[in-house]
Amino acid sequence: MAPTAMKQWTISDTKNGFDDLKFEDVAIPRVGENEVLVKLHAASLNYRDLIIPKGLYPFPVNAPVAACSDGAGEVVEAGSKVTKWKKGDKVVTLFNQGHQFGAVDIAASQTGLGGVLDGTLREYGVFNENGIVRQPANLDALEASTLTCAGLTAWNALYGLRPLKAGDTVLVQGTGGVSIFGLLLAKAAGATVIATTSSQEKADTLTKLGAHHVLNYKSDPNWGETARKLTSAGAGVDHILEVGGPGTLEQSLKAIKYEGIISIIGFVGGFKPQGNPQILDALSNICTFRGVYVGSRAQMEDMVRAIEVNDIRPVVDKEVFTLEKAREAYEYMWAQKHFGKVAIRIG
Repeated sequence: MAPTAMKQWTISDTKNGFDDLKFEDVAIPRVGENEVLVKLHAASLNYRDLIIPKGLYPFPVNAPVAACSDGAGEVVEAGSKVTKWKKGDKVVTLFNQGHQFGAVDIAASQTGLGGVLDGTLREYGVFNENGIVRQPANLDALEASTLTCAGLTAWNALYGLRPLKAGDTVLVQGTGGVSIFGLLLAKAAGATVIATTSSQEKADTLTKLGAHHVLNYKSDPNWGETARKLTSAGAGVDHILEVGGPGTLEQSLKAIKYEGIISIIGFVGGFKPQGNPQILDALSNICTFRGVYVGSRAQMEDMVRAIEVNDIRPVVDKEVFTLEKAREAYEYMWAQKHFGKVAIRIG
């Protein structure tokens, strides 16, 4: 007899930080005619997942909600009108369930898993048949669970507005999920990659992953100018994956090429109310500031094909957590002990 109940981490509120994460028994949701039931095998965390219970997320949240957006699993039941999937198919979740193709709009931006809609930090999930994509054949569930947000965000940053070309230069910041994916995708495309970090150990690993140049932002606070000098004729960097926010944008502006793109992805570097770069800096530096909110199903399908063809393997942190210890995973990532993606094995 099929199970009727499951374990789930629920964000009960957004006022008390990680204390609002509740591990509980809930009913397995029923499958509608256009939906599939997925037995989730793995999930992975993003910075977004950490700041939602802390009340810092700038997009809609509909608590209580099952936590986490990223997950990989296996279809165990399909609704009567489902045509895309069958039992046994290995799949990965789409971040904004309503963002199918083209530009994101307001309606699609309000369909995020783990924020508005129930997410993946549970044993089973029901999703519309268009809310999942095929798992890359070369990846296991832990690796595949990292694609939903970080992987697709990096892909959209590099290909969504002006596609990356071989010979371009890409700058990635730090060793978080989006930055590591940016490095791997850019290298596979034949681009030169400049990475920043704060430790020699991480610098060595970035080099092993394929970074052509690694800059230590602590010993070289003017790393933006250094990055520019590393480019052909000192013209600057074509693409920057900007994850630091106000704390790093000033240096990104020093590094960017005329007509280059700075993809604004996060603000892990914190806020600096005084001295922030201004909108007019995009004019004086003749560049584009582009906010990136993950990506569409069509883009994710393109990314999956590229991952398979180039045998790109996501970087999963050495510390893998169980579903029962998911809160420890949150604490671990918040303390910035990770390298790459923090993954959770579900079953």
